[in-house]
Amino acid sequence: MKIFSKEQIYEGDKLTATRQKITSTELMERAGIQIFNWMHMRMQGAQVPVHVFCGIGNNGGDGLVLARHLITHGYNVKTYVVNYSDKRSKDFLINYDRIKGVTKEWPTLMTCEEDFPEIHPDDIIVDAVFGIGLNRPVVDWVKALFVHFRKTKAFTLSIDIPSGLQTNQVPQNENDVVWAGYTLSFASPKLLFFLPDTAKYTVQWEVLDIGLDPEFLHTTNTEVELIGKYEVLPMYVPRQKFSHKGEFGHSLIIGGSYGKIGAVTLASRGALSAGAGLVSAFVPKCGYNVLQSSFPEAMVMTDVDDTIISDIKYSIEPTVIGFGIGAGTNTKTINAFEAFLKENKTPLVIDADGLNILAKKKALLKLLPENTILTPHPKELQRLVGEWNDDFDKLEKVKAFSKKHKLIIVVKGFNTITVMQDKLYINTTGNPGLSTAGTGDVLFGVITGLISQGYNPLVAAIFGVYLHGKSADIAVEDYGYQSLIASHVIDYLGEAYIDLFKQPEQQQEPQEVEEEGQRA
Repeated sequence: MKIFSKEQIYEGDKLTATRQKITSTELMERAGIQIFNWMHMRMQGAQVPVHVFCGIGNNGGDGLVLARHLITHGYNVKTYVVNYSDKRSKDFLINYDRIKGVTKEWPTLMTCEEDFPEIHPDDIIVDAVFGIGLNRPVVDWVKALFVHFRKTKAFTLSIDIPSGLQTNQVPQNENDVVWAGYTLSFASPKLLFFLPDTAKYTVQWEVLDIGLDPEFLHTTNTEVELIGKYEVLPMYVPRQKFSHKGEFGHSLIIGGSYGKIGAVTLASRGALSAGAGLVSAFVPKCGYNVLQSSFPEAMVMTDVDDTIISDIKYSIEPTVIGFGIGAGTNTKTINAFEAFLKENKTPLVIDADGLNILAKKKALLKLLPENTILTPHPKELQRLVGEWNDDFDKLEKVKAFSKKHKLIIVVKGFNTITVMQDKLYINTTGNPGLSTAGTGDVLFGVITGLISQGYNPLVAAIFGVYLHGKSADIAVEDYGYQSLIASHVIDYLGEAYIDLFKQPEQQQEPQEVEEEGQRA
């Protein structure tokens, strides 16, 4: 799913109005009706008090359309205009006049804290104060209104975006923003729904189709894409009946040190379970018996050193090499890695201590093959790109780092983001159960195993992150968040593959309101 920028949404609105020969007011009517349909399907006429707070721009106009349809369908509605400025948008004014035609109880004009209404915990708040166009500080009394919403503990539904948020900034104060229980976003979700600094402002979100021009939606390239099942399914390459292990490549996992051979074991298992034809592990001598006994499917080669990686020599011709897990940052290991990079032409995936070595000796970045994949956790990423002010700043730094060194960066987190130059791919699978030792080693192995089979590095990163998270989502149903361990993620990778082809259960379509001869 594409995630459109604020500027692209504005352009889409204009193109839709032009190509469909409708006015911006008619497009606003569509949006308001879609919000009404969403609420109507869930409320089914319930007489819970609904408080609709409208700003004086187009977001407020959407709120007025919603309020009008709620009123005409017999709901218990109170409408408020949050009068924070003397300026009004044209479509707001049109819909302000229209709502007067369906009720004797005109919207209450709010200008200060004394105007705040009493709201009970069982009521519903609709936040239609500010939209994506907010580009100035919120006045103090409106901030106080947002705090008032939160104190009531009433369910809060935001239209398009929680008011007070801007699409490319983190709020300086969390009290300056509406905390929404649900946000209905037009055309596409917003990037800020997936970043730790801003995701907390909406518990859940949903996209509403307001009929934007199909050609615009299809042909417009976006900087950000949301990755789910239907995005990765076309990436999947099925196997032929007469295929054999030689067709799926040979993954070489290099890493480990005394006491940290488990990381190599997990990564090797992850690579083979992801579909690599062959997996070899290159480890210090102390890891030989561990790997041979715990993972007999792997072939094992050893360093001359008993406890660390000191001299990377192997006799095979791998399809892809993964380096770094459990390797440590001993001077001998750093030197061995540098010598290896100077000779290597094979695609690379680098994690853990491989990343720490690159951070210590950044000149080595020049030796990495183009489209090498780095899979850092937050601290490893910080060592590579430097400190950041907030999540938006972090992504800008990662994009610049990716462009400069021609690398693919997998920014691990709840919504793991794969970055290739200016492009962001946000993953939708995974859960807090992955917050445990070894799951990153498994992800590293899965991505390596996908490249081994012939997937290009970007696809391997996106697909690997999805499969890894989906496996955890399936496994957590049996183990729960606290008891999920890295080995479980490997064990459920097969089910994650199978899930790609499961059909969703059919849902009954809700009855919708139509707009004067035109279906919304």
